[in-house]
Amino acid sequence: MSLSPEDIKKIAHLARLNLSDNDISMYTPQLSSILHFIEQLNSADTSQTEALAHPLDISQRLRLDTITEQDLREKFQRIAPRVEAGLYLVPKVIEEA
Repeated sequence: MSLSPEDIKKIAHLARLNLSDNDISMYTPQLSSILHFIEQLNSADTSQTEALAHPLDISQRLRLDTITEQDLREKFQRIAPRVEAGLYLVPKVIEEA
């Protein structure tokens, strides 16, 4: 997959990066080569490969599900700027397109 300078501008906008024209011309081939490498990895045949959770064939040690810390929720919510029904209220940060 090859990216165009327009694609780089869109990506930079989404990442909230202010790139100069020199930066865009530099990043275009670099990001294209990264995507090309990912395509190569995706084309590898992994049909005969078993998934691993751990390199050694052992059982995971489990700990007891017990409470080990004090419940400080009320203390923290008292100093929070806005709380409602036990939830922290925060300003909206997602822009609508």
